[in-house]
Amino acid sequence: MATFEIEYFSESLDMARHVSVIYPDAADVAPDLVDCTDIPVLYLLHGMNGNENSWRKRTAIERLIRHTNLIVIMPNTDLAWYTNTTYGLNYYDAIAKELPKVMQRFFPNMSRKREKTFIAGLSMGGYGAFKIGLSTNEYAYVGAFSGALGIGMDLDELEKNVDKKPAYWQGIFGDLTRENLKKHIMTTFAKEHDKKSQFYTWCGKEDFLFGSNQKAVKALEDMGLNLESTVSHGTHDWYYWEQQLQVFLKKLPIDYEEEERLT
Repeated sequence: MATFEIEYFSESLDMARHVSVIYPDAADVAPDLVDCTDIPVLYLLHGMNGNENSWRKRTAIERLIRHTNLIVIMPNTDLAWYTNTTYGLNYYDAIAKELPKVMQRFFPNMSRKREKTFIAGLSMGGYGAFKIGLSTNEYAYVGAFSGALGIGMDLDELEKNVDKKPAYWQGIFGDLTRENLKKHIMTTFAKEHDKKSQFYTWCGKEDFLFGSNQKAVKALEDMGLNLESTVSHGTHDWYYWEQQLQVFLKKLPIDYEEEERLT
């Protein structure tokens, strides 16, 4: 496989941005399995305090996908919650709308088909993956590991556990009133969804987000989303996120060498 560190200028943010990419090498996959003209792609989103290198540094993702025909794109959203912030920086537009077009210019063989396009993330990135997956209808599989899916529904839980002042949350989401926060909750995004994507979520029972995560999951299930929700013992930790990444990868319709699959 090949790895790329790309700096590009984001029109949405009016600044230079960085993205990390893992690109499959035909030498690592049986040639008869590789479609080099329509390569599937996974957008993998980081959590708070992370960046475009977090998944590569903290997990064995390069080993996990070595024998698959999959492009992995890992962007950076800083601490902006994959949201068009009230302070004028449009991080949602930069990731959800602009980044796929930029990546298609760099990698013209990257698939543009929904059935070969996937997105997942951890914690804040889980919120971003579900938000983008629900609001764009452009992803076949969507995953969240310890996802902050209850943001807006239970902002108090985040405020108690995340060392950020109210001004920070206001800068991202605006007024912290129930009426305003409705714009940022999962059930609002789900109203725009065509119900064709498959969603996967995991959260550990000892995770500080467990309560709000499960409330959001129940609300989405009640809306008829195709959602597989799993829970087990676990905390808010990379040890569990790497395990869940492997679970999620096995669900994707991607090419692989059977004897080497995701091991």
